[in-house]
Amino acid sequence: MANKILIPVDFSDYSNKAIEYACQLSKLTHHDIDLVHIFTDHTNIYRNAMDNVELIDPRVGTAKRDMEKLISNIIDKLPEVNINSIFKDGNLYDEIRKLVSTEQYDAIVMGTKGSSGLDALLIGSNMFDVFQNTKIPVLAVPFTTARLKTEKIGLLCNFKDGELDVLKQAIKVFGKNFELFLIHINTQDQTIKTLDARFKSFIERIIVETGLENISYIIKAQNFLAHYKSDISSAINTVIADELLDVILVTKSKKGFLRKIMEENIVKKMAYQVQIPKFFGRSPQ
Repeated sequence: MANKILIPVDFSDYSNKAIEYACQLSKLTHHDIDLVHIFTDHTNIYRNAMDNVELIDPRVGTAKRDMEKLISNIIDKLPEVNINSIFKDGNLYDEIRKLVSTEQYDAIVMGTKGSSGLDALLIGSNMFDVFQNTKIPVLAVPFTTARLKTEKIGLLCNFKDGELDVLKQAIKVFGKNFELFLIHINTQDQTIKTLDARFKSFIERIIVETGLENISYIIKAQNFLAHYKSDISSAINTVIADELLDVILVTKSKKGFLRKIMEENIVKKMAYQVQIPKFFGRSPQ
């Protein structure tokens, strides 16, 4: 278990929200936290400053002071949190990918909106590069998140092995002290009896493979999906609101309904519209 979290930082209120959330989480799960600031607006700003004092860009000093102040404030409030800083030059996506390929992280945590292109890590033109080429889950924290709350965690469920993989990834980040709420949208119009049997079998697997036992589920009929056919994210958002979920887990999959989510750019809409933390996990399927 890596027991380490990476947070891209641009010193905006949005990245500060991600840091606040991750620090609260770290109190429960004892994750170390790496804060990375990437100089994306000019080539080799940071490297030049390290190699030659005559080439120091004032933005390097400003960023270092801001980072020191940020970490100092965190340590004052949460001295038990182990937090480190990293500075890099280059393209945001490339540098994040390099970091997660050389260091073991349980998740990248970030605000869903921010400056310097941090929100584009989730919702920009390079979204598929990041999601398809990194094995690290992304936990997106909306700015409206008031505080850490993980009592009820939802999983978009289509009875796939990959969903179990994502659940296991989420357990590494959140621990096991939560109710798991499975959400299935009945796109194939199966009978309730058939789906209840599939849920029973799937829940038994979850209990055996994860140790979670507090599990419930909901089935949404095909006409529910049809009602929201132009905006599936709104359908998901309705379930989240009705069931008072604290976090939603989304599987990055190439099959079935969840492929449709990716193809219709629902992840992009969810990043904006779903006002609870979203855990985008990886699936080998």
